[in-house]
Amino acid sequence: MTASTLWPEQTFNITHADSGVFRAKGLRAFFEYRDLGIESATSGQFGAHVIRAIPGQKSTGGWHQHQLTFQMVYVIQGWVVFEYENTGEHVLHSGSCVLQPPGIQHREVRHSDDLELLEIISPAQFETTPIDPPQSTEK
Repeated sequence: MTASTLWPEQTFNITHADSGVFRAKGLRAFFEYRDLGIESATSGQFGAHVIRAIPGQKSTGGWHQHQLTFQMVYVIQGWVVFEYENTGEHVLHSGSCVLQPPGIQHREVRHSDDLELLEIISPAQFETTPIDPPQSTEK
């Protein structure tokens, strides 16, 4: 059996931190993004990138939601405060992980200058819609 038979919609992919490039082009202007090559390796079914804060840049704190089927965030270093509809604010720090259900209304409130996190999403390309703050943000 060949690799293409085993993984018909995926290709083998490796990236290394020492050759990774962070780019300011991404969903948020106060973050830099390092693509991990998962989008091209899965024909767009999944995406993964490392996100890090641009020191001195602050969050705009805008409420939004994403049209996707999977979004997981794992904090590598630093801390970040997210606010979610019906659950309020949550401080995530190094080692924290959050699964954001599809369409959940949320915002990034603030973060440390040394924030670095891993985000895994599906599909790799998705729409983000700005929204008005939810009526109730706490249970």
